[in-house]
Amino acid sequence: MQEKGIQMTLFEYFQDAECFSLKEAVACVEQVKEVKEPSIRARIYEGIEKGLFSRVAKGVYTVTKEQDGEEVTCMLVQGNGRDLSFLKDNSIDAIITDHAYDLKKSLKGGNRDFAAYECFQYTQEDFDEKYRVLKKGCFLVEFMPEENGENYEYLYQMKKMAKEAGLEYYAKVAWKKGNFVANTGRKSKNTEEIAFFTKGKARNLRPDAKKDKAEPGISHYMSGARGMLPTVFDIEPPGKNARIHQAEKPVELLQQILGFVTEEKEWVLDQFAGSFSLGEAALSSERNAICIEINEEYFEKGKERLLSAKSRSR
Repeated sequence: MQEKGIQMTLFEYFQDAECFSLKEAVACVEQVKEVKEPSIRARIYEGIEKGLFSRVAKGVYTVTKEQDGEEVTCMLVQGNGRDLSFLKDNSIDAIITDHAYDLKKSLKGGNRDFAAYECFQYTQEDFDEKYRVLKKGCFLVEFMPEENGENYEYLYQMKKMAKEAGLEYYAKVAWKKGNFVANTGRKSKNTEEIAFFTKGKARNLRPDAKKDKAEPGISHYMSGARGMLPTVFDIEPPGKNARIHQAEKPVELLQQILGFVTEEKEWVLDQFAGSFSLGEAALSSERNAICIEINEEYFEKGKERLLSAKSRSR
């Protein structure tokens, strides 16, 4: 099956756009015509900066939430999450994602069954691109399968590729899925690994209590996440009847991770959005997000989810 890319023409930018009249479309073009490169990258950044669109382009939508006069936006892109060419260098404050890894034994049992989903294994280019779009000192957070006899070499390769790209290994924290027990009956199946990397030395997010005490009235920070990472995240996964994706992550878990690696109003990227739970977590945490999903069915469900989450937050 051919992967669907993100690139599009200016004609596609407006075709089938129910929310625009011809007059409005011309006006929008007038406002972005100073951008020399007619690419989705330029249009997305212009659209964000000028607040022009709820539908930025074919397959590109934004959901904006306003609270106390402040706005945060979740951008939904239907396309191949491995193609980050539309993003500028050093433009993203964090990447938090869970790729559909091609490891057959690891995909059965528990809450994962990807028989009908497009799976793959990362290459060096994937990590080179993650490094390119991340800002200096910012975090890459990768969900990984629990290590076993089949996948340990791939997990090692992932970490090696991250290092080759220039990313530094920061920490690993297990996600314990509450009281969940896999349908195999093995309690050990109720965990996933969450690996934290940084682009170079971690930026200064952690409050420095000692310096704050020495110099009252001034906030001091030191290198690292905004707090000490826990030894384990102990959070129940979404129930089988409630989730819309096989590997859906609980919003609460993603909210906690966002709290450790980002600040309010920053931009977080999820390359493989799936259920779009990261988008919901970002909106509820006052973060901006770009969520990419290649599967049309999940993309449509994600739009519904985020619009519903926006309505609940009013």
